Amino acid sequence: MLNYFKPAAMLLLLLTLLTGVIYPLVVTAFAHTFYADKANGSLIYDTKGQAVGSALIGQSFNQPQYFGGRASATSPYPYNAGASSGSNLGATNPVLIDAVNARVKTLQAADSANKSPIPVDLVTASGSGLDPHISLAAAEYQIKRVAKARQLDESKLRELVNAQIETRQWFMLGEPRINVLQLNLGLDQATH
Repeated sequence: MLNYFKPAAMLLLLLTLLTGVIYPLVVTAFAHTFYADKANGSLIYDTKGQAVGSALIGQSFNQPQYFGGRASATSPYPYNAGASSGSNLGATNPVLIDAVNARVKTLQAADSANKSPIPVDLVTASGSGLDPHISLAAAEYQIKRVAKARQLDESKLRELVNAQIETRQWFMLGEPRINVLQLNLGLDQATH
């Protein structure tokens, strides 16, 4: 019996060392060498060098001088990465319909002069509930409100928005989009 136990224990120790220590260290070193930004969470820094968020996780912006992002299905706190998931509510579910209607009313109250149709991504949550991007239509919908709150010319603000457009991934996947955190940081830098 001891003849079987000793080789099994040695193999367990060797494989644990190889797959549990050496392999993770090699992969981590490779990632930090060649993809340091992504390996560290795609952090976004302000002008003072302070990390203010990640390019991968949305944040809540409720002040009129900032562009707002997609609704978050994470609860009870918006954009809670620890609770990443969709609501799993179907399109005809009364709870989802009520939530969308409430979001529409909130947007209309925040900018009562804007009679444009509200883009769907401003009133619906993404599958993860953490989407950091909005569509170009969602950014365009908010330009008048943000320009008024910041006392900026709309054309100048539109230029800033256009400078933040991210193209399709590999030029074919998805739609052009705007990272809300990066847009708001660029807006702060341009106006201070």
